[in-house]
Order: sequence, then C-alpha cells, then structure tokens
Amino acid sequence: MTQQSPLTNNPSTSPPGNGRGSAAPLLAVQAASTGPKVLRIGLIQAGRIVEERIVKQRTSVTIGSSEKNLFVIAANELPPTFTLFEIAGAEYYLNFTPAMRGRVALPSGVSELASLAGNGSRSLGDGVHQVTLGEESRGKVVIGDLTFLFQFVAPPPLSPRPQLPVSVTRGASAVDWPTTVIAAFSFLIHFCAIGAMYSDWLDPVVDYDVNVNALVETIKNLPAPPPVEEPEEPAPAEQKPEKEAPKAAEPAPKPAERLPPAPAQGAREHFSKAQAAALANELESLEMATLAALSGVGPATANVLRGGEVPTSTLDAAAASEAGVSGAGTGGLKLGGGGGGTIRPGAVGGGLASIGASGKTSGGGSGTVAAVKGPRGNASVGDATVAGGTVSDASRVVAQMRAGFRACYNRGLADNPDIEGKIALTIKVGPTGQVASVVASKTGNIPPDVLECVKARAISATFTPPQGGAAVIQVPVSFVKQ
Repeated sequence: MTQQSPLTNNPSTSPPGNGRGSAAPLLAVQAASTGPKVLRIGLIQAGRIVEERIVKQRTSVTIGSSEKNLFVIAANELPPTFTLFEIAGAEYYLNFTPAMRGRVALPSGVSELASLAGNGSRSLGDGVHQVTLGEESRGKVVIGDLTFLFQFVAPPPLSPRPQLPVSVTRGASAVDWPTTVIAAFSFLIHFCAIGAMYSDWLDPVVDYDVNVNALVETIKNLPAPPPVEEPEEPAPAEQKPEKEAPKAAEPAPKPAERLPPAPAQGAREHFSKAQAAALANELESLEMATLAALSGVGPATANVLRGGEVPTSTLDAAAASEAGVSGAGTGGLKLGGGGGGTIRPGAVGGGLASIGASGKTSGGGSGTVAAVKGPRGNASVGDATVAGGTVSDASRVVAQMRAGFRACYNRGLADNPDIEGKIALTIKVGPTGQVASVVASKTGNIPPDVLECVKARAISATFTPPQGGAAVIQVPVSFVKQ
C-alpha cells in the first residue's frame, strides 16, 4: 500500500501557479536515501535479546550449528545449515518446517505458521514450506527455546567515506606561502638580534696605545708593599712545678734474697723453647719441694703465698733438714740426704703426703670437690595453628616435642650460658602424616646448632593424615633460662 506524504496533500506548501511545492526536493532526497527496506532480525533466549542484526545487503539469512551461518544456534530439529529467509529477485521468502511455531503478519492478515503450512504456502519438499513476505510483513518464529523476531525497516544511512586531510592530499609540492613568509621573517629578525649581541659593532673604539701607556705609568707609581708582619710567638709562661705525688714506698728488699744473675746475650740466644720449658718445670718442682719439706708452715710457705718466690736462704734451710728429697738417677732436684724420695704430686709413699712432719693424723686431702652444675633452661611451646587442612592430633604431637626442644636448648646452654630467644616453626605435613619440610625463623641470640637441633626434632614427628591432603602447622617456641 502506497502512503502519501502529508507535505504533498497540504495546499499551503505549494506555491500558486505552477502546482509544485517547495517540498518536492525534500521528498526526492528521502526517496533516494530510503530505497527498498531491509530485514531487521532479533534473537531472543530466556526472555532477553541475545543478538540483533540488520541485513543491509538484502541477502539470504541462514541459521544452524555451522559456523558459516549468519546466526549460529544449537537446534536438533534443523540441519547444520537452514535458510530461514530466502531472497529471490527483489522479494523475501520465509521458509519454515513443522517443528517451527510462530505468527506472521502478511498483507492478507496475521496467520499462524501451522495454518500457513496447510494453505497459503507452497511446499519445497522434506516438510519445508515457503511463504512470500512483503515490506510491511513482520512476525516471530519459535525454534525450541529460541525466538526470532523480524520486520522490514528502512536501511540505515550510509556512513561517509573516510577522507584524508587536504594538506595530505595536496602533496608536498603545495606550500602554505603565508605561513612560510611569516616563519622566514621571524627567523631573520631573531638571527640579526643574536648576531648583534655577540658582535663588536656596537662596542666603542679603543685606543690601545693610550690605555697601555696609562697602565704602565700606573704600575710605576705603585707604592712599595708594606712589610709582612710575622706574628710574634708568645713567650712561654713559667710553668709552676706541680706538686709531685708522693711516691709509693718501695718495698724493702727481702732479707737474704739473692736474685739469679741474668744470662749473657750469647747464652740467651742459645736457649731453645724446649730448654726454657724444662727450666720452668724445674723451678716449679723446686717450689713444691720446699713447701713439702717445711710441712706447709714457716717462712717458705709464707713467702710463696705472698710473692710467689722462694728465698735462697729458705732453700738452704730446707736442704740442711732431713725432710729434704732426693732422687738418684731421676735427674730431679737433690736437697740433701735422708729419707723421702722424688716429689710426685698425688703419689702415695715418697710423695708430698709422706714428706716431713706435717702434724696431720689422717692422709685426707685439704678439702672436698663439689661439681658445679651448669645453667638449665626451659622450652615453652605455644598453641599450634593449623592452615590448609585439618590435623586432629596437632596439639598432642606438638606437646610431645617440648622435651626434645628443651634438650636442644640445654645442650646449647652448656656452650653459651647467655642464649635466650624464640623460634617460630612452620611445619608442612604431607598426605601420609609425615613431615615434608620445616622452616624455622629465630629471634634473640639462638645459635645455629640449637636451631638445627629443633628443626631435626620437628622433622622426626608424625601426625595423623590431614583432611584435605596437606596442612601447614605454625608452632611458636620460647627458650628461657631458669
């Protein structure tokens, strides 16, 4: 059906006389831009539009599971490719099968697809029917849970063809003369200004002869330089003698002490380390023999305890007594004849215990030996935190490690009694309950051997297989001295 534009029926728009109004060019433009109508198709699924297209080129519309179709859908009722809207010449045709449902608005009226299959359509074979569509036709086609809505609309306006700027299309031969002239004059003015600044055209003329003569005369008439004043050094002030600190009274020389003469330089050089050590041992044996000879009392013991030296007169008195020691063939010190033997500390008979009259009735020692115990420490284990899975006996197994942690700490205290601190253990438990790895971080002065001992104790633990395949247990351990 042809519709007339209201502009053609309005007599006020037509000028009198010629019968043609001013709206004729506008109608011609609209007719040229409109052309034949095109299909607008929308695909609806689950109550919402999932796809919408306008077929601008007026081509056939295919649907199916093949990727070459315009609408790719999954429909078991259709072959891989089915032509839903077919164009032949200038007309569109709707193809449908008995598995499709829907309604179509035709020039003859609105009809169901099922009724069109029996009357008003022609059969194409294989159960496919075809009906002719006009430009005013519209409707819907239902295939399973998919619905196709269609109608004919005016084609959208063509998008303008992209064009390059005029400056590009004109090529490199075209020159913008106004801009070029302005840039040239600007460059010339700036160049002249900079050249004038660095040139000597504007400098005054200088008479070098006059200036040089005046400079020479000025140099000749310069006054003599003043003498250099050297700073006078201040006379040293008379320093008052400080009060001398009272010297400590020098200890009076011990009576009857004779120091051994110092060996000569040549003799000192001939002594070796082994000879010097042997001489030191002989001197120590001499002091012990003197102590044993005088029964732990008397001037020898007093002098040894006071200054660490034995006077020669005391040695002479010890040699003259019968409590002296002798050891034939031993190479030891001989302090006279009589009983006794070579001094051997700790030996029974002929040793320190039997020399002289000690006045003691028992052969016991001078005291008792008491063993001093080293410092002891304690290891406290915090609550175990399990992540990544569930370990039912995590708290119990961690509590059993406490004794091993304390043993590691006490072993470290035996070497260094000042160690204290904390260790944070990250224990990764495998699917079987065995410890896969242990990561330890310390705070304080925990030594590396204690850290490795604690890690070894944690690795040897066994947990219940965790729920979830694996787990990570965080255990804080604190070490404090008791």
